[in-house]
Amino acid sequence: MTTAATTEVMTQDQATWFADTFNRIVGNVSHAVLGKENVVRLVVTTLLSGGHVLLEDYPGTGKTQLARALGQTLQATSSRIQFTPDLLPSDVTGVSIFDPKTQSFEFHEGPIFANVVLADEINRASPKTQSALLEVMEEGRVTVDGVTHRVGQPFVVLATQNPIEQAGTYRLPEAQLDRFLMKTSVGYPDHGATVQILHGSAQRDRAGALDPVITGQAVSDMVALADTVHVDASVLEYVSTIIAETRRAPGVVVGVSVRGALSLVRAAKTWAAAHGRNFVIPDDIQELAEPVLAHRFVLEAEAEFEGASAADAISTVLSDVAPPTARATGA
Repeated sequence: MTTAATTEVMTQDQATWFADTFNRIVGNVSHAVLGKENVVRLVVTTLLSGGHVLLEDYPGTGKTQLARALGQTLQATSSRIQFTPDLLPSDVTGVSIFDPKTQSFEFHEGPIFANVVLADEINRASPKTQSALLEVMEEGRVTVDGVTHRVGQPFVVLATQNPIEQAGTYRLPEAQLDRFLMKTSVGYPDHGATVQILHGSAQRDRAGALDPVITGQAVSDMVALADTVHVDASVLEYVSTIIAETRRAPGVVVGVSVRGALSLVRAAKTWAAAHGRNFVIPDDIQELAEPVLAHRFVLEAEAEFEGASAADAISTVLSDVAPPTARATGA
């Protein structure tokens, strides 16, 4: 398979290969997370867009199972960090320890140095510990004692948090939320999936039983290949208009940043390739707008009190901004 390094624009053959491989990853993860294919597709899209995902949902819906299943599906390193109030930044990033034999400090890597990192109950850690993730999630590196250490590739953080148990938790600041390419929820399985889960109750660890279907290097190749998907100028103008409208939407204090716009375009490229296309269409933007953009909003307190939500604001913006119906002139 020819990777992105040898081509400027994804070919249709590459798009077909990408979609087939994408579906294999989704299918494997779905063996552990039953009845949630769309959520799995969003998580895999985040992985192949070089981003990170925040899973917010009620206890027992399979958030941790989904993260572990993705780690098992990749032939790569994975780690789990249980976030607690007493967790220190060095417990995440690593620490320099003095070696009396060499009379020098030696860096010992923390659990963040893995390809797939499960940050479980991330909002239970203090803001100081949460901030330890800012650099590595944005730049793929960790700086300890003035020395920079790069994490491997691919690198994805799958964080979970519980929206109802708020005692002893620390709300993620906007700067931290903005680092997540997507925020989504797993939700309860439907009746058929629930019955299937109950039938397999003897199998306590579905994720642990999965076999890898793709190597870490192949994932990195797919990330690079997704970057070569074509985005017409008219679609970019459509995204820019959507982002601008989020800042003017009623009840919104802070709209979507440029980082959010870039995240939407990157995710749309991967989403298009996952559907066997080497070009983005407006439908890709509309389908991904809520999971990519909604968590980047800051609403007025009064609007929230009256029941307004970021999802409603996104829906309003999408209905007000007409999608392009033709390619830009000269594109």
